[in-house]
Amino acid sequence: MPDTIGGLPLHPLVVHAVAVLLPLCAVGLIILVLVPKWRRTYGWLVVGGLGVSAVCAWVAKETGQNLATVVGVPSEHAEWGDRLVPISALLFVVAAIWFWFARKETKGAAATLLNIAGIALALLTIGVTILVGHSGAEAAWKAKYAAATQPIPAATTAASSSASPAASAGTTTSSGAITMADVAKHSTAKDCWSAVSGNVYDLTKWISQHPGGSGPILGMCGTDGTAGFEGQHAGQGRPAQELASFLVGPLG
Repeated sequence: MPDTIGGLPLHPLVVHAVAVLLPLCAVGLIILVLVPKWRRTYGWLVVGGLGVSAVCAWVAKETGQNLATVVGVPSEHAEWGDRLVPISALLFVVAAIWFWFARKETKGAAATLLNIAGIALALLTIGVTILVGHSGAEAAWKAKYAAATQPIPAATTAASSSASPAASAGTTTSSGAITMADVAKHSTAKDCWSAVSGNVYDLTKWISQHPGGSGPILGMCGTDGTAGFEGQHAGQGRPAQELASFLVGPLG
């Protein structure tokens, strides 16, 4: 299975197909259960769409695992993606069985049970799809948005500027810890510091080396990047080791 298409990762493309098609077909199944007169006309379309969605969910999972080896994938997003694969497959199977009985206009307990199972699974699928999408969007955009909307700290006072050169550089407090005001002064691509989990790191050299591109690192410059780093690399040993190599000191 190819990992890229047109020079870009295949995973985001497939994920967006799942995010649109799967809940749309799940809603369609609910409508068909509740509106019998539309079943013969639209049943094949809905069941077929669920089958395609289940395949896309599996492809998204596989390509996501491949992408994780390059840029990392947030653990929560990966876990929800793994859950969506069997759920979407089960919904397709139940929908196909339901449609087979519905075309025969079968009545009784079996038909009622299939109606209930179809609606319940469709609602579950919609919910899990939303969680997959939300966790992925949060990992991709939360840190960048926070960095873009974070207010610029006030300038240092005249008293601090008249202090010794080391103090006026604002790199440490009297206790040796670095403050967020200090971190905020290093907020460019040529001078990039970020605070992560109570420590401060100089990520300037890592901007051009980051496997996932410079964007995620630039979004952390001059800010507390804990949410972004944990959202993307929680529980992953290698990113933590790489981060540790850029340690400046503790955050005060």
